[in-house]
Amino acid sequence: MAGLLPPGPAPGRVAPDVRPAVSQDVLLALLADARLPTGAHTQSAGLEPALRAGLHPDDVPAYLAARLRTVVRVESATAVVARHAVLRGLGASGVDTPAATAALRVVEGEWAARTPSAALRRSSEQLGRGYLRLARRLWAGHPALAALEAVPRGPVGHAAGGAGRTAPAGPAGAGRAGPPGSSGRGRRGPARPLVLGVTAACAGLDPIGVARLVALDDVQTVASAFLKLAPVDPLVTTGWVLAAAPAVDALARDVAHLTVAADLPAAGAPLTEEWAEAHVHATERLFSA
Repeated sequence: MAGLLPPGPAPGRVAPDVRPAVSQDVLLALLADARLPTGAHTQSAGLEPALRAGLHPDDVPAYLAARLRTVVRVESATAVVARHAVLRGLGASGVDTPAATAALRVVEGEWAARTPSAALRRSSEQLGRGYLRLARRLWAGHPALAALEAVPRGPVGHAAGGAGRTAPAGPAGAGRAGPPGSSGRGRRGPARPLVLGVTAACAGLDPIGVARLVALDDVQTVASAFLKLAPVDPLVTTGWVLAAAPAVDALARDVAHLTVAADLPAAGAPLTEEWAEAHVHATERLFSA
């Protein structure tokens, strides 16, 4: 069997010196594919706790719109700024990893300051680990990934820079999914928008593309999760995604120009945060967040 395979990197791994030219549209289609092995199937983008708290199924489109104005706006902007930060940090030589690491650390700190819920931070870090695994496979050896992995990490559940507090772990019990990092052991992973920004830098995805990716991923996560939480025709949720497309594009255009971490939007969603924190303690649930 080994003789049938040509010499080179492991199957599916892109050699560092082989960067195939791929269009922006194809890159977006690849990275937004719900079948990517990133662990997104464990997430509902807050939909499950929202439904538990009384959100009516008819109001899910409004829920999508509210997320795009708040949580997703912050994450899309963070991904855009992270992309810029790592590329600028690497410099003209493309190998100034310490400078890029320092720049990413600032971006992560600003994101954490705008994400006060420890539950939401841990959910983002869980997704970030999945996307990082993907990036390691497809863009192995890229200096931008080296810069990201060099960012110091605190204990699971803490905000960047150690400024946050640890969210209480939910009670352990059989028959339910434990919260990400609920054991309190291990180190934090990078947040999803940070990883996606760095992935965009590796792949050559432009700012508006990565902003659109973050927003579209969130919308599709909600739509996909709803199919597991309530009996509905999949055509209905597909219609929700299509109806949200103009808002996704508008959001991407609004944040694509950002380059400074301090300029990240601070669009809080207190009710979403409350639901996320309550979900940590849920004794029966289908999704981790």
